[in-house]
Amino acid sequence: ECIFNNFIFSHIFLANLLQGLNSPDPAVKEKAIAETEERLREQGAGREGECRTTVDRTVINTQTPVRPLPSGTKALHTSDAFLAMLEKDAKERAERRKRNEHLANALKEEGNEAFRRGDFAMAIRRYSEGLEKLRDKQELYTNRAQAYLKLHEYEKAISDCEWALKCNQKCLKAYFVMGKAHLALQNFSESRQCYEKMLQIDPQKESLVKGCVRELNLEEKRLREEERAMREVQSGSAAALSIQELLQRLSTPEQDVPCYTGGIRLLAEVVSSGTGQTLFRTNNGFSILRNETVRGAFCTESKGSAEVELCVSLLLLWQAVCAGNEENQRVLLTQPDVGAQLPELLSSGISQIQKETLALISLYSESESGRRLLVRHQDLSRWLQILMAFVKSTDAKAGSAMNILSDLIGEERFRTQCRVLFSTEVLPLFTQLLACARQVNQGALARAVGIVGSLCADVGMRAQLAQSRLCWQACLQLLEGVLDVSTPGYQECVFAVLGLMMNLLLESNGTIQDFAVPISGRCLALLSHQDGRIVTRAIGVLSRVLPASPPAVEEVVKGGVVKKMLKFLKAGGRLTSTYAIKTLCICTKSARRAQEDLVKWDKRFQVLLRLLESESELVVGNAAFCLSQCLGIPGAAASLLDSNVVQLLLRQAGGDAQRTSVQENSAIALGRLCVAEPRHIPQLRKLNGLAILNSSMKYLHSS
Repeated sequence: ECIFNNFIFSHIFLANLLQGLNSPDPAVKEKAIAETEERLREQGAGREGECRTTVDRTVINTQTPVRPLPSGTKALHTSDAFLAMLEKDAKERAERRKRNEHLANALKEEGNEAFRRGDFAMAIRRYSEGLEKLRDKQELYTNRAQAYLKLHEYEKAISDCEWALKCNQKCLKAYFVMGKAHLALQNFSESRQCYEKMLQIDPQKESLVKGCVRELNLEEKRLREEERAMREVQSGSAAALSIQELLQRLSTPEQDVPCYTGGIRLLAEVVSSGTGQTLFRTNNGFSILRNETVRGAFCTESKGSAEVELCVSLLLLWQAVCAGNEENQRVLLTQPDVGAQLPELLSSGISQIQKETLALISLYSESESGRRLLVRHQDLSRWLQILMAFVKSTDAKAGSAMNILSDLIGEERFRTQCRVLFSTEVLPLFTQLLACARQVNQGALARAVGIVGSLCADVGMRAQLAQSRLCWQACLQLLEGVLDVSTPGYQECVFAVLGLMMNLLLESNGTIQDFAVPISGRCLALLSHQDGRIVTRAIGVLSRVLPASPPAVEEVVKGGVVKKMLKFLKAGGRLTSTYAIKTLCICTKSARRAQEDLVKWDKRFQVLLRLLESESELVVGNAAFCLSQCLGIPGAAASLLDSNVVQLLLRQAGGDAQRTSVQENSAIALGRLCVAEPRHIPQLRKLNGLAILNSSMKYLHSS
């Protein structure tokens, strides 16, 4: 360390000296010359001290004495020589550092490759060789510290992190690895300080630091609990001793299954407290599956009544020891047989086992830490299919399964794993459940539809679902049944399916075009439904499906969609109005009859004029578009002569609207209004809007 610090000091001193000698300031330059001379004298004295000898090397000078140079000249020559020496030395150092840096980088890459292979000892050797080439390379220290961490050499890891921080005081990786090493040594205060320092250096690392602190708090809590449990044992607590005794008996081999079942049941009753949970863990309670009899009964596919009882008892025991105990939850999931058997137990078809397995998994899914454990330690690719199948169950298991799915759907890793079997396993099951909606748990089905709708945020899964003819057929079949089934559960299913359809209609494909007419027909029929939520979503589906199919537009216009939309625009809320005016835009754009119906049923365009004053620019733009489409109908423009339509359109076209599309639609409507009925022009002139009208003509021609 002393050598390294001297090297750094000398490097800084020489750099400052060189800068002073090159300074344009005479005072600074003179001071640098003086320091140079002093440095040379010190070096000369040092060399003389090193070279002293007892041999008389006196030589008599017989030459003519040389007149000494003036002091200023001598200093100048000395400084020039020293400056040249420094420049030469700096150049040599730079070249040498460049060569060493190249070698150090190559050794670092070799170390990184060894680290990725899991050969941490080799990685340490390569990083060490790199440091021999370049002592101040921060990355080599932090990488070697990581390798030491993997080999549980925590003190060495901390030392390397300290060296890295001497190279770079703001090295986040050094604080991160050092925090992990201190945590492993149970230096909780030091570990916390490292994480706090990370946050000070880079506040954007809050999420990472939060996870580190959570891990630290958990480890600190685990240690306290184990110390408290040890005191219970030492004090002779009856409960603590009974746990130890029961675990000892359960480890005895070659007993019959009912005997083990009884012992497990008794154990579940005494481990429910925090201390009991800790004693269970510290006395190797999770190794119970090492008992061949217990393990065989738990893992066998064909379970008799005795094996079922033992399996249920184990699940109850694990619920007792894992409730509110994150460390126990972690340890349980790391048991190989448990992780492998959970999906098998869920799909076993044995009601008692399924019920208790769902209860155990719920302990994990209900908390953020538990969900992290599930996605980290479990292969969840089959879970969506397995849990969704519980929709067929008529008891509480269906609700429990949907609760778990609702909790997990927010985890990105779970959604990623869902892609694996989505098209081959999940999609066929989902369409089957929709098709038999009357026979399944309808409340659970509605939630399952919502969960699939959440998955549609993934473009790939949404595209697969939108291309499925079976899916669209099942959705239509469910919507058709609403006329016959009026139960609240079925209404929730209809509401959820409409939401799913809106998501799927964000796609555009041939399947949607093929189903556009029946979809629009079902939605048109739903407009008379008593549930306003269903009506709003039905209008939303219409607004998204009609652009895909002119024949669908013709059918809904024949079915009186314009009159219905005007009715909802008069009384509907903001969301309903947004969908309704968009639907009118689509219809009036491609159907003359829709334009005529709008003029007929919206007397003097009272509804559209009110929408032009809406706070929603989207509604204003669509209202202006509808109006412009209808002004070609005879008498339509004249019916607006005594209205404030010119003022409303002028305000939006003139720049009040933020969206360019709203300005354009308003300008087009204004231009068509004046073309269809020139008597609006005086009002426009009065409002000084002729320039805006003139500019709007380009939109009119392009439209």
